[in-house]
Amino acid sequence: MKLEATTATMWRSSLFLSLASFTSFAQNSNQHYSPLADNSTMKLLPTKRREWFWVAVQLIVVTILFISVSIYCTSMPGHSYHGPFDKLSEDESALRDRLKDHVSTLATKIGQRNVKHYEALSAAADFIQSKFRELGYEVSNQDYQVDAKPVKNIIAEQPADSASVQLVIVGAHYDSLLGSPGANDNASGVAALLEIAGLLKNQHFVRKVRFVAFVNEEPPYFQTADMGSRRYASSLHQQNENVAAMFSLETIGCYSDAPNTQRYPFPFSLFYPDRGNFIGFVGNTSSRSMVRRSVKEFRENAQFPSEGVAAPGSLTGIGWSDQWSFWEEGYPGVMITDTALFRYKYYHTLSDTPEKLDYDRMARVASGLARVIVDAAGGTTSP
Repeated sequence: MKLEATTATMWRSSLFLSLASFTSFAQNSNQHYSPLADNSTMKLLPTKRREWFWVAVQLIVVTILFISVSIYCTSMPGHSYHGPFDKLSEDESALRDRLKDHVSTLATKIGQRNVKHYEALSAAADFIQSKFRELGYEVSNQDYQVDAKPVKNIIAEQPADSASVQLVIVGAHYDSLLGSPGANDNASGVAALLEIAGLLKNQHFVRKVRFVAFVNEEPPYFQTADMGSRRYASSLHQQNENVAAMFSLETIGCYSDAPNTQRYPFPFSLFYPDRGNFIGFVGNTSSRSMVRRSVKEFRENAQFPSEGVAAPGSLTGIGWSDQWSFWEEGYPGVMITDTALFRYKYYHTLSDTPEKLDYDRMARVASGLARVIVDAAGGTTSP
């Protein structure tokens, strides 16, 4: 957490130091200025060579600081994929169809699913449990009360081949915001969670892998004690569980090759493309090594555009999903996302419906992510 705070401070400082330097110079230059003196003029720019020299030095230092911190946060191994896609394989086509079915069930058949639509929330939980069981997993729940109603996180585990006590958590929240059917946010993430669990069933791992469907990620529970992932991460910490990595699958269904379809909070627009055709790997600075390894593995195994960032969690958008709960307990975590509202215009609206999503690309992403998780879990075979 100390590294996190230091990086945030350095980045913010570099953005404002140049302005502060200029303001200080102007104040010092005009400390003897008198509005009553004839021909007096305010000195806004350096007039002497030495003054110009010190301004230049300060600007160079600030620029170097900003560039260094930016490279630290945004540089990733390998290269993002560019070019046409191969035709989906038979397995990928089947994966696409299953993803589409899951999203349709959650967002259309069940619809809005949250504590205010409690029957739908319970139906979504039942659906996820049944799918895990169909895949052959034993399913357990973490139950707790919210607003006098029982809610649950749903857990399926793939055991390790060794005696390792380390855990890899793959999670997605299954609730939707009040007023939205939540196809992209976050039926897409739940669909990928179920399908990755299927792809990895009976694989051999050094670490245990737990697939967790979280309740209550959306407001009014977001980043509160009643957020499902917050309850779960806190319980892991209390039990002294060793979480090696946490992957949060968050809003992964929207893609476009058109220019200017991707936006960012400042200053990320300086470093990333304006086409919303990539999958993003987002972590805090404490999770930087996990972000970089995940991006590397994805780029080596998936022909799909990808970008990564490891930035201070206090910056806009960095902590906007369930990985935040794990950061709070000191665990490394990465959000995998299409960037949600920075690309998807139907985010948190009634129009977030299944036909808006790109299921071909979702299948490519889910297939690539399965290999990322195999790597994180120390898999001895590939999906």
